[in-house]
Amino acid sequence: MGALPLENLIYMAGLVLLVGAVGGVAWLGLSEIRLRTMRRARLATASGPVAERPAASGVIADQVLAGVRRLGQQSAVRDPAKLSLLRARLMQAGFPNREAPVIYLGVRAAALVVATIAVVLTLPMIAGGKGPGGLVVAFLFAAAAMFGPDQVLKMRRTAREREYADGFPDLLDLLVASVEAGLSLDASVTRVTDELVRRYPNLTVHLRFLVLELRAGRARKDAWSAFADRLGIDDARALATMLRQSEEMGTSLGETLTVFSQDMRAKRMLKAEEKALSLSAKLTVPLIIFIFPCLLGALMLPAAARLAHVFK
Repeated sequence: MGALPLENLIYMAGLVLLVGAVGGVAWLGLSEIRLRTMRRARLATASGPVAERPAASGVIADQVLAGVRRLGQQSAVRDPAKLSLLRARLMQAGFPNREAPVIYLGVRAAALVVATIAVVLTLPMIAGGKGPGGLVVAFLFAAAAMFGPDQVLKMRRTAREREYADGFPDLLDLLVASVEAGLSLDASVTRVTDELVRRYPNLTVHLRFLVLELRAGRARKDAWSAFADRLGIDDARALATMLRQSEEMGTSLGETLTVFSQDMRAKRMLKAEEKALSLSAKLTVPLIIFIFPCLLGALMLPAAARLAHVFK
């Protein structure tokens, strides 16, 4: 009975750790939402953002974010070579903010600190020799702190890459229609961005970045290459390479986009056929695990019941 309060304390610490880890990783999304809200407020008012008195919750959130940012800056100073690679990963995951790498490193450092405290709290349970429960809890805390932020970032990146891959054939079809209608490539991108904003909102964010870069005077091949790097998919890189070669060789842009669009449409159809053909193989294991035992029970239980009744 004396060990019960300690176990309760360990479980409470574990719950706090999990909530803190999830909330810490969510700070990246919250900071991005906050920046987008500020940008929309600037665009909505001609005279700039209106100064408002910050609420108490906003002040606390800013203080926590400032602490996370300080931890991230210390981590960035220790290993500045990985910042460019981390910034590219965060950009592909949907965090274009310049401070996103620092905040991400701060979240990882804070998660490690919380995990260390939780592991220290499990030491009495491990030293008491009360089974492998303490080791399991410590391992879960350490694994959540070390791999949790990277896994969340990977899942978010995978989901966005799936949306980019689904929306890219539609993007090319609309580009072909706009170019063949007489619009230039830059004007076609602006038109396509307005058309795809409801169906593929994350893709249109990168298209708006592309439009702004082209309007700012950046070279077309460099702007499309940066667009492909932000998306991180092979189709975007192939499109950027095709546009660069078309510009250098002087070929017709409409015909080039048409051929590339047909190729993308064929690739999408091949992927759909591949998924359809692999469906029967993927259903084999669930059928064996779930349906076969139920079928076997339905066939054998009546016979077993009759045999039990006979032998009575």
